[in-house]
Amino acid sequence: MRGERPDVLTADRPKPGNYRIVALIVASTMLMEQIDATILATALPTIAREFGEPANTLSILLTAYLLALAIFIPVSGRMADRFGSRSVLRAAILIFMGSSLLCAFSTSVTEMGAARFLQGAAGAMMIPVGRLALLRAARKDELVSATAWLVTPALLGPILGPPIGGLIVTHLDWRWIFYINLPIGIAGIAAVSAYIDNIRAGTRGRPDFVGFAICAVGLGSLLMGCESVSRPGEAHHALAFLIVAALMGGVYAFHARRRLDPLLDLGMLRDRSFRLSLMGGSLTRITQGAQPFLLPLMFQVGFGFSPAMSGMILLATAVGSLMAKTIVSPVMRRFGFRRSLIVNGLLSSLFYGLSGAFRAEWPMPAMMAVLVLAGFFMSFQFTVYNTVAYEHIEAERMSRASSLYSTFQQLLLSLGICTGAIVVQASMVWRGSLVPTARDFSAALAAVAFISALAFFVNRRFPPDAGSAMSGHIPPDDQ
Repeated sequence: MRGERPDVLTADRPKPGNYRIVALIVASTMLMEQIDATILATALPTIAREFGEPANTLSILLTAYLLALAIFIPVSGRMADRFGSRSVLRAAILIFMGSSLLCAFSTSVTEMGAARFLQGAAGAMMIPVGRLALLRAARKDELVSATAWLVTPALLGPILGPPIGGLIVTHLDWRWIFYINLPIGIAGIAAVSAYIDNIRAGTRGRPDFVGFAICAVGLGSLLMGCESVSRPGEAHHALAFLIVAALMGGVYAFHARRRLDPLLDLGMLRDRSFRLSLMGGSLTRITQGAQPFLLPLMFQVGFGFSPAMSGMILLATAVGSLMAKTIVSPVMRRFGFRRSLIVNGLLSSLFYGLSGAFRAEWPMPAMMAVLVLAGFFMSFQFTVYNTVAYEHIEAERMSRASSLYSTFQQLLLSLGICTGAIVVQASMVWRGSLVPTARDFSAALAAVAFISALAFFVNRRFPPDAGSAMSGHIPPDDQ
């Protein structure tokens, strides 16, 4: 066996501040990353015309970003442990800004694909390291409130990205999609330097290069395989990728058992709250990942709405997400984690499934009302999941827990997109049509809502007193 467990946490010159300030800083960097991840899709036809390429060949610009996320998220926690949360987060923002400029200056698909991969690597550091900085800045009883600020950008980004992209492409040069990251990044670096402590958990022993290589091949193959499934005529490619992913999963499980400090610490799954949160959250994230992909297509392709009208309706989800964080803490104190997850999980699945019943003749206020409620309940659900997961995680294990959690989170969001695309394609084949209609998107929305509803059986396995130290809730038997 190789590797040793981390030493105690150390910080270089801790600076004054509180978890609310840290939460706002991290939420801002996450919002920048989330918007950038989705905003490009709107501009692809325009970029394709300028590069003289068919639009479908530019899918590599989206895949390169997602692939980099899948590969580099597992090493983010180790980087934070070795160099400090502040140093890594600051460097990640700087690289994200630099790669944004490279994207803007690109003159070919190959150049932009390489820049997007670099941008994804920086984004992979921002997501888990930012969450880790917040987890270390907040006490256990502050985590419910602190986590609420992190859920909102994850839900807002995919919603705000398409309408912002449409406005930029319509009224400005497409390069402004990347230029807008610069002022946000500069402000982020200044705020990180001022308010986030450079907390480290020094490790002895050699880095897990073998684990990194296995994870890179396995996670990359899984993502590529799932994307290939959704494309007609690529079933053999998908099968090959998924076989490689399964083999790498088995190899990594064997490798991880031989190390005390594996890159992705699967031993975290022995913690009941962490394991159940990961399982339930994974099922629910299928819906979260698919919804920003399916609804714009249903509105524009299925109903014939304009991009502006589609964006206006989708903003209702963002409104609901913002409203949710104001009530999480009092609801947790009153009902506790377990009951809230059970009831709220069913409501979030119900309203997202109801969006599949939309038709072009529905009044816009009615559609927006459904999406406000869907965004509200989904935002609430992820705040609860992202908090209770760390109920029993000690400070020195936070980075490993955050890396594992973030890796699964990113994969399931991507799988949500793939799942939605697969169901749309299957529905088209069933109907014998080459063009998707509203009915195909409705089938996909119903399918992903059903998957998230299955989290009900996971949520029931939480103990009645789950997260009571964080929420202040006293189970009935103890009152």
